[in-house]
Amino acid sequence: MAYDTSPLPFPIEGRRSYDFETRLDRSLEGSAKWALMYEQDEDVQPGVVPFSIADMEFRTAPQIVRAIQETAAIATLGYTQATDDYLDAVLGWQFRRHSWTPSLDWLVQTPGVVDALFTAVKAFTQVGDGVIIQTPVYPPFYRCVLETGRRVVENPLLHEEGRYLMDFEGLAELVKDPSNRLLILCSPHNPVGRVWTEGELRRLVELCIAHDVFIVSDEIHDDLIMPGCRHGHTTIMKVMKSGEFEWAMTCTAPSKSFNIAGLQCSNIFIQNPRMRSDFTNELAKSGFHSLNALAYRACQVAYDECEGWLEELIAIVWENYQLVREHLAASHPWVKVTDMEGTYLAWLDLTAAGRDPKAQERILRAHGLFFDEGPMFGDLGRGFERWNLACPTSVIEEALPRLDAALRELER
Repeated sequence: MAYDTSPLPFPIEGRRSYDFETRLDRSLEGSAKWALMYEQDEDVQPGVVPFSIADMEFRTAPQIVRAIQETAAIATLGYTQATDDYLDAVLGWQFRRHSWTPSLDWLVQTPGVVDALFTAVKAFTQVGDGVIIQTPVYPPFYRCVLETGRRVVENPLLHEEGRYLMDFEGLAELVKDPSNRLLILCSPHNPVGRVWTEGELRRLVELCIAHDVFIVSDEIHDDLIMPGCRHGHTTIMKVMKSGEFEWAMTCTAPSKSFNIAGLQCSNIFIQNPRMRSDFTNELAKSGFHSLNALAYRACQVAYDECEGWLEELIAIVWENYQLVREHLAASHPWVKVTDMEGTYLAWLDLTAAGRDPKAQERILRAHGLFFDEGPMFGDLGRGFERWNLACPTSVIEEALPRLDAALRELER
């Protein structure tokens, strides 16, 4: 069905300028998230929406939709490269939104941040080397290490009163091992929702540089900073002093911020010319040549025209988070909701139920609740659930009675 993609010309009191309320049925679109839900339970009741894989249940910003339509109508869609407008948009976004000024020379495009992680591990380490990750963490952090023949070296986060902290004492010991050549940082952190402070990042940088450990910083959620966060996002590059930039690379993308992950577009910043050359050479071995024509255009328009859409998105996600947190505090205080400073992913601690993770998963699914199960993020995720809150509030409201029933069953 055709619909008007135009935003309102100005905000109307009590209304948003963009549509964050329409319920989408993505079951016939090839959505990976919805397909996974039906694989897990082919008898899912009508109206159930999955809360798992990190893409949104919102329409993509109308400016991006129009730009793709216009591009498809006038372009040949042949091999495409970054235009000056695209490059200006990418660099301008980092300056305007994150207060740092990368050089154009540092920029490399990849189809996604996960591709960049795999490429970095292969380019900057050897088989058998150790790669430090801060767990629990996004599953591809494990995969890009294990599937390339490297060793996962865990620096577990400290969990204190519903908030996660870096274990700097543990990290100080790990970086002393000369076989640990790389650290992959999740900033903001998925799944625990931390937005690292400048002080935390500076301490990490000092430890890594002192022992020749290169930092790969995954900053794909950098735009998704919640109103309750006491500080903003700081790119790893911003805390580095003159002469230190060569010790890190920063991975960014419009995919999470603007719900265009399927277009596969990421922008990677690597200051060190030798490291950048090693990275691009390794990337070429995968057969990568350039992004697709629509990805370039979508990214440019997202950064140039869609900041208002992003601000409204953050507001609705924050409202959803507060709704979930307040409901659980009132009805099931034994469930602890981790402070969500960034991302749109709530991290729920159900360990007090003492259930086996598989049993917990079965009970939740039986009540039409399809989260990302904690163990997929590592052993420290046992008993936890990751809840994707990037959906209409009505979807959350309809899920809460099912959640109540599931939690009462888990409590028995």
